[in-house]
Amino acid sequence: MPPPPATPTPAFIYGTAWKEDRTAGLTESAIRAGFRAIDTANQRRHYFEAGVGEGLRVAYNAGIVKRSDLFLQTKFTYRRGQDHRLPYDPTASLSLQLAQSVASSLDHLGTQYVDSLVLHGPASAYDWTEYDSEVWDALRGERDSGRARLLGVSNVSLRHLEQMAETHGELPHFVQNRCFARTGWDRDVRRFCRGRKISYQGFSLLTANIEELRHPLVSSIAARTGSTLAQVVFAFARAIGILPLTGTTDVNHMKQDLASLELTLSADEITGMESLAA
Repeated sequence: MPPPPATPTPAFIYGTAWKEDRTAGLTESAIRAGFRAIDTANQRRHYFEAGVGEGLRVAYNAGIVKRSDLFLQTKFTYRRGQDHRLPYDPTASLSLQLAQSVASSLDHLGTQYVDSLVLHGPASAYDWTEYDSEVWDALRGERDSGRARLLGVSNVSLRHLEQMAETHGELPHFVQNRCFARTGWDRDVRRFCRGRKISYQGFSLLTANIEELRHPLVSSIAARTGSTLAQVVFAFARAIGILPLTGTTDVNHMKQDLASLELTLSADEITGMESLAA
């Protein structure tokens, strides 16, 4: 079938990891607060994807949004990243595992397609392997079938991406990584992505950088702008080309995080934040 209509790339993504029984309510709350992009995974160990779908149904039935208003992103996770609650037959080929995982995701989310389908980390921590190549080809097949609009990879190193580029003619539309200030906010991977027009999604921007949030520079920017520390970090992330994720469980923080879209930092403040942990 033909690809579904394009959903605009979001400015902010709500992440649903580690929410368990609160997943449905928090997904609904995030949409009510104004989020139009939801990130999940078909990995019951850290996500409750069916709970995301329940929250979506409530939002649809309440008339808050339609499916076409939302950007939905899910992930395929290898066996080693799962617990016993698998969304596929572990004895099947990787291509079939992916197909089964995607079918399960579409059922969970009550949709015929996802806007972004992501490989939830390569098979090896060091290299892009033949297993990843098989899954990447299968991901492209899902995209070509119309069940996914865009493709991505997460939890990758620069080495992974360089090897992927050597192996495949097509690179991902998205890279999603945990983002540490101590590595220059994943500077090397971001540089690779920028040079190839790959959109970089950053998660754990707050929880991975607790010490950096206490830095006087962050406090001074917050005081100057009348903002929270979290808003400063999210505004900075966007300024350097990071599409941020937040997983807050506080409705007030959801609204504050979205309000950071109106916050602008000076060039000197951005430079200072980039070298915060140097």
